[in-house]
Amino acid sequence: MTYLTIPIVAKNPDQARHQIETALLAGAEMLELRVDYIENLTADVVKGLIVEIRTRAAKNVPVIVTCRDKHQGGATDYPAGLRIDTLAAALKAGAEYVDFEYENFLAPENRGKIRSALSQSLKGKLILSTHNFQGKFPQISNLYRHVQTMYVASVPKLVYTANHINDCFEAFDLLHNTGGERIIFCMGQAGLISRIIAKKLGSLVTFASIDEQTATAPGQITIEQFKKLYRYDAITPGTELYGVIGSPVTHSLSPAIHNAGFADIGANKLYLPLLVDGGAPEFSEFMRNVLARPWLGFRGFSITIPHKESAMDYVRGKGGFVEPLARRIGAVNTILITKDGALKAYNTDYAGALDAITTAMEITREQLNGIPVAVLGAGGVARAAVAGLTDVGARVTIYNRTISRAEKLAAEFGCDFAGLDKLAQIDAKLLINCTSIGMHPNVNETPIPKEFLKKDMTVFDTIYNPAETLLLKQAKEAGCQTISGLDMFLNQALVQFKLFTGTDANPDLVRKTVLDCLSRRQLI
Repeated sequence: MTYLTIPIVAKNPDQARHQIETALLAGAEMLELRVDYIENLTADVVKGLIVEIRTRAAKNVPVIVTCRDKHQGGATDYPAGLRIDTLAAALKAGAEYVDFEYENFLAPENRGKIRSALSQSLKGKLILSTHNFQGKFPQISNLYRHVQTMYVASVPKLVYTANHINDCFEAFDLLHNTGGERIIFCMGQAGLISRIIAKKLGSLVTFASIDEQTATAPGQITIEQFKKLYRYDAITPGTELYGVIGSPVTHSLSPAIHNAGFADIGANKLYLPLLVDGGAPEFSEFMRNVLARPWLGFRGFSITIPHKESAMDYVRGKGGFVEPLARRIGAVNTILITKDGALKAYNTDYAGALDAITTAMEITREQLNGIPVAVLGAGGVARAAVAGLTDVGARVTIYNRTISRAEKLAAEFGCDFAGLDKLAQIDAKLLINCTSIGMHPNVNETPIPKEFLKKDMTVFDTIYNPAETLLLKQAKEAGCQTISGLDMFLNQALVQFKLFTGTDANPDLVRKTVLDCLSRRQLI
């Protein structure tokens, strides 16, 4: 079993009691008393807190007591003697685990005291912990064996900072190749996924904070995020993994959308934020790591900035299937991994855009043939929109600040181009903003002067945060029909979800999930 463990990081017993009650109500499966945070620490204080937990817990929630060395991440510089005394007191009071640093356990005096305390406990176990706050351990497998050798009955705890997501795979390998009680994961934003899938891989614990203010290590997330966003209670060894690959990915709405959808259809699947910094080499290394470990259970990815082109190149280089229109676009935003390890790549951005347009205008894709369309921008979003529109025969003109970029894109898809100085002469039935102008937080900006908007236009802004941009507000005032980028985002996610599952997602659930996320962010 993997215990979802909440550290208690209070300065005094009263604060600790409040945190303990909050943690238990939130669903903590284990508590870690970080008594190095307590001021004026004594052994009696530790005993009292364990009694408090036993009194408050409706069930027998296990307890780890940790008094961390200041040099290894502790909050207070308590002497080794006091730290060991508190652990001995915790064992006498019935704590299931005490955590002591492997480096300090090497000292014979410390080792003797800890062993003596353990010998007098009926159930207490020792966690021998070692942390690297700078990066990976040089030889993590050797270190693991050394920790085990030093005290055979111990629970090895090896935690290191992942400076890149590719650093996590050594931790995954160690969990996969070992058994019994052990704690292995990575710190930092790049190591976040190791905390979330610790339950799938069988780590004894994974740590969650009560809230963002009480996190005890970089990359630690809240228990609410674990349970609501990442469906912690539903994770099993057989859970299939999906995720969004990009940089940044912290604020992506995709985990909320797909995990809500997975829960709705009862699928044993989990969607993760996968922070892959760097360019094509780092992306390729990540994919190699995933494909070399089929036991991880990765089955698909959403691809976002800056990896859409690298993703297509990688799949093509591996001889995988790439959707024909995605080849024309030159980028993909979805990768599937079949059970035999084959790759398939798609671009759902253009489908999301076309579906948003045809639904709002109440026409079919075929009826877009011959319609004059103005596309603002010449980046990745514009490529997908232009590819889809020209594919159905729309008459597209690309407007961009850098005319050479517009000219290049227009040449690829056989359409017209112009500079921004020609915006006043726009004569289009459909205008699409594919730039980031007007995106949160720059909500008072617009890519086109409002006097250039005409009442017979349909105006589509691909930005979805905010759902109603200044461009759309001004378009409504001008009498235009409007299409929110939220519709495109939802549509591409629905297409992607079906690729992942073979099942249609509930569009009302997806919309509600996105709107709830956007609403919470605006309140922050």
